[in-house]
Amino acid sequence: MKIRLLVLNFLICGTVLATDNYNYQGLKYTGSKQKILIWGGETGWFGQEMVKILTKLGHTAISAKSRLENRQDIIAEIEAIKPDRIVNAAGVTGRPHIDWCEDHRPETIRANIIGALNLVDIAYTYKLHMTNMGTGCLYDFDEKHPKGSGIGFKETDDANHYTSFYCASKVYLEKLLLEYPNVLNLRVRMPLSYDFHFRNFIIKITSYAKVINEPNSLSVLEDLLPVAVDMTLRNLKGSYNFVNPGVMTHNEILDLYQKYVDSSFKYVNFTIAEQDRILKAARSNCELDTTKLLQEYPHIPHIKASVEKALLAMRKIKSQQIK
Repeated sequence: MKIRLLVLNFLICGTVLATDNYNYQGLKYTGSKQKILIWGGETGWFGQEMVKILTKLGHTAISAKSRLENRQDIIAEIEAIKPDRIVNAAGVTGRPHIDWCEDHRPETIRANIIGALNLVDIAYTYKLHMTNMGTGCLYDFDEKHPKGSGIGFKETDDANHYTSFYCASKVYLEKLLLEYPNVLNLRVRMPLSYDFHFRNFIIKITSYAKVINEPNSLSVLEDLLPVAVDMTLRNLKGSYNFVNPGVMTHNEILDLYQKYVDSSFKYVNFTIAEQDRILKAARSNCELDTTKLLQEYPHIPHIKASVEKALLAMRKIKSQQIK
């Protein structure tokens, strides 16, 4: 409870929690400085961090003002700024979580499908490369990809998770996005960071009354967002499973949280069936194959090593704030 109150105090007081733990190893772009226009750069978690990374690397990052649904405003902004590339890190996931999308389907379609297609179509017209920050929550373990087998879903595998409207909207979007030849689509799953951001997957599951104990692929932003920037600058295209190699269970993460951050923390498990009874839509649990991503960026660390580093960083933040 003490650490939860501490986190709440950080958020209310507006304290900047993030530290620059970004992993800049293995980046490949060596060209000229670029101007990148980012939707979600002002208010989105990924977008804001990508602005910081691009700026640190010496590029010009501009947060878009136009809304994805407003085609003419997007065109006007692109013509005024003349970016070299664009990034779509906007969209809706719902608050407090994706169940919001179940009761707000038109709004979800407008932002996550119509808006994104507006942007990519305009980018294609203006011969601009577009990076789309997508989702990897498109799958559930099945007979060909059994839990614990280490056999992950590849980018070419058809989605089999349609039970949440948020995920279904992303399935439909991805199929259409990839018809455009100018798109890089990055499939993020259960993102976490080295701080107490309220959208950090670690923070989310520490706040739940009960948690499932399922292995999943996860995305550590400190490892992957610099790679997303580099892939954008390099004009890479197609879909990539954008997660750290390996999987972790909720219990493994929470055991490390208890070890490094809050020794008094306790958690209770329940089954997926029990979880489904309290949710409006079932959640995706799966392992994604990272072969394609690691061929480009073999330095990306295993998820277990990276989560441990994240929790050590969180412990350091906590100790500094207590002092």
